[in-house]
Amino acid sequence: MLEQMGAAAKAASYKLALLSSREKNRVLEKIADYLEAQSQQILLANEQDLADARQNGLSEAMLDRLALNPARLKSIADDVRQVCNLADPVGQVIDGGLLDSGLRIERRRVPLGVIGVIYEARPNVTVDVASLCLKTGNAAILRGGKETWRTNAATVKVIQQALEECGLPAGAVQAIESPDRALVNEMLRMDKYIDMLIPRGGAGLHKLCREQSTIPVITGGIGVCHIVVDDSAEIAPALKIIVNAKTQRPSTCNTVETLLVHQGIAETFLPALSKQMAESGVTLHADDKALALLKDGPAKVDAVKAQQYDDEYLSLDLNVKVVADLDAAIAHIRAHGTQHSDAILTRTLRNADRFINEVDSSAVYVNASTRFTDGGQFGLGAEVAVSTQKLHARGPMGLEALTTYKWIGFGDDTIRA
Repeated sequence: MLEQMGAAAKAASYKLALLSSREKNRVLEKIADYLEAQSQQILLANEQDLADARQNGLSEAMLDRLALNPARLKSIADDVRQVCNLADPVGQVIDGGLLDSGLRIERRRVPLGVIGVIYEARPNVTVDVASLCLKTGNAAILRGGKETWRTNAATVKVIQQALEECGLPAGAVQAIESPDRALVNEMLRMDKYIDMLIPRGGAGLHKLCREQSTIPVITGGIGVCHIVVDDSAEIAPALKIIVNAKTQRPSTCNTVETLLVHQGIAETFLPALSKQMAESGVTLHADDKALALLKDGPAKVDAVKAQQYDDEYLSLDLNVKVVADLDAAIAHIRAHGTQHSDAILTRTLRNADRFINEVDSSAVYVNASTRFTDGGQFGLGAEVAVSTQKLHARGPMGLEALTTYKWIGFGDDTIRA
């Protein structure tokens, strides 16, 4: 089955690479329209997936990731329309010039070919990936989690109808519907057909892909994100940022998981934090110093376990640790962070500069929420992933990250001397 899918995707990628920006936008507009016009079948499939997920005891965080409703589906369709408005990077000349040999050379952006994406209970990823791949002339093979197979199948069926309506092969966007995990292992070795693989899931999935894949892998999306509260921070603005970073959508990878509070402000800041977190429904997990200052406050609090510093909660839970200085905060981030998104709240320019220069994450913020690490918020349109590695792409991966380049030489009967 996967062999046939791979061959169909590769054949489709050759056709997609020849499309003009206008032709690609026409396809995307059709997909957006079809998603809205045929929303009932997608929502019905999603209801069935949700019912099974509840019966299987999935957490509220996972259920939130899985759930679709008319408003969310309309937002997904609108995101596709936004991709239409983005500049198409394919064909862009990056650089070049005339060589001493008389050869005129240029470096031009081209599609990667076929993108494989493995993801969990996030049905919006199906449309995000499909729209970005189509905009950049790439075919896509998608393998969503077993919790969303009905939703993904219904969504891809709608996308394929739009493709065929525009005279393009359905193989341009395909989904592996079977929940058989053996198919994941088979997919990891499809280097004959798939040019780049993107896993979007937990640490176990990333480890499997890094160790078993014969295809280049882009890893990321695991966000153990930190906010450092410096001793110069102002309490009210700091609390506003923390509430946003923790509660705006707790199940996302750019949600803050650990708060590092300078000891010089802890006695004043932590009681105020407890009050605010109680109002926001957040449970705190504190180290010894923080626990002593939080235990009499209104927020739920318990002693943090060492392992909790290394895991994503994806829920209304927050680690709190008191640190001696900025050096200690940076050391903690280096030991426990995932190079995703980290922030400092400070009114000291020197400390802001130090944090920017010394914290090696894909996104670093000064006096801002970590929730901004997102392709849409960065002006990239929908994102295919957030990369936390350093080669090819880093941070939110928009259109340019789905292209490579080729060197082109123009001669006039030119030969090498």
